[in-house]
Amino acid sequence: MGRTVPTFRMLLDSIIMELGDFRRALRRRDRQVFDRIMDMAREHASASTVAAAVDPMDTIVLSILIEPVTKGRGTGSLEAQPVREL
Repeated sequence: MGRTVPTFRMLLDSIIMELGDFRRALRRRDRQVFDRIMDMAREHASASTVAAAVDPMDTIVLSILIEPVTKGRGTGSLEAQPVREL
């Protein structure tokens, strides 16, 4: 018996494919940026899988926003502001 619900990774790949025309319309350098942004979303696909009831685009955008913040740790900009647990 097969799965009735696609995995988040499958859903993400489907969304990226749907954005194919948009990607092709971008300048070459912007296509590279687009690809890096989609890679950021892929980095957090396992966390997005847990939030299956949430709109997939919400978790994709959150994943993309997490990456620069994570990479900015240690610069002092985030250490001054406490993070609120949900």
